[in-house]
Amino acid sequence: MSPRPALAPLALLAALTATPALAAGDEGTADREAAAEAEIVTVAAQAAPQGAPAGSPLPFAFTKPVFDDTWATIGLGAGLVPSYAGSDDYIAFPLPLIVGRVGGVGISPNGPGFLIDLNPGKPGLVPQKGARVAFGPAFRFRNDRNVQIKDDVVARAGKLDAALEAGGHVGLVWRSVAKRLDQLSVGVQARWDMLGAHEGMVIEPQITYRAAVGRSFVLQAQASAEFVDDNFADYYFTVSPAQALATGLPRFRADGGLNRVGTTAILSYDLDRNPLNGGWGLTGVGGYSRLIGDSADTPYTRLRGDANQFILGLGLSYTF
Repeated sequence: MSPRPALAPLALLAALTATPALAAGDEGTADREAAAEAEIVTVAAQAAPQGAPAGSPLPFAFTKPVFDDTWATIGLGAGLVPSYAGSDDYIAFPLPLIVGRVGGVGISPNGPGFLIDLNPGKPGLVPQKGARVAFGPAFRFRNDRNVQIKDDVVARAGKLDAALEAGGHVGLVWRSVAKRLDQLSVGVQARWDMLGAHEGMVIEPQITYRAAVGRSFVLQAQASAEFVDDNFADYYFTVSPAQALATGLPRFRADGGLNRVGTTAILSYDLDRNPLNGGWGLTGVGGYSRLIGDSADTPYTRLRGDANQFILGLGLSYTF
């Protein structure tokens, strides 16, 4: 599904955490621990004010990182997103955020929903050895064509019910792939509608790479796709005889399959330039996706909208 109000942009704000790549480490050797500690001291020394007297305390050397067994990031942003999947009209939408780790269980945003990682690894700065298997439940709330339909013709087709999709996710996560403490993850979600709206299934594979850029920035890049079944496609993209009469659009029967492909980029900035101590952060988001198959061919997209979908967002967060 293409980005829509309170859906894809919210997932993209996951990088609002000060340093997501630092939030979950795994088993390591004493050598790795010493190297990690040495790196903290080096970064702290680089961050010390120029001309500071010898022996002056470093800004955050030896400070316990905020990313321990329990931490959280809360935030709020605003995004410019399509009015509906396939629309060429854009609307502003508020984007709340919560992400973190509570009692050894990871929580991350998933559109207007969340993922729970039951195997997030050990917290800390030590690079993990090998791949970590991430898995757990996945939830998403879908409100496509439920609010703010700007196109009057599409609006006459009627509002759709909101859907709550629940299922699971599984993936592999590698650390320190191309540089120290970067992260590469490959995974897939499978979700089913639980509220009787589209009554269908969604499968969503994703590849994500995240790395620090300098001392203050974190860059995340993601490529994803979405496969849907016939029930999903029929609910969102079919133009029924009654809808054709109400809108003047031609009838159309949609089938499932590959629904969209897309890519996003997220750049996060730690406002005090200390990525270890939490605090305030700022994140910018940009994304593009392309509707494919019947989601692009439906009159809602082909005649009234555009298969090319864009998103733009900005958010502020606090990590503690």
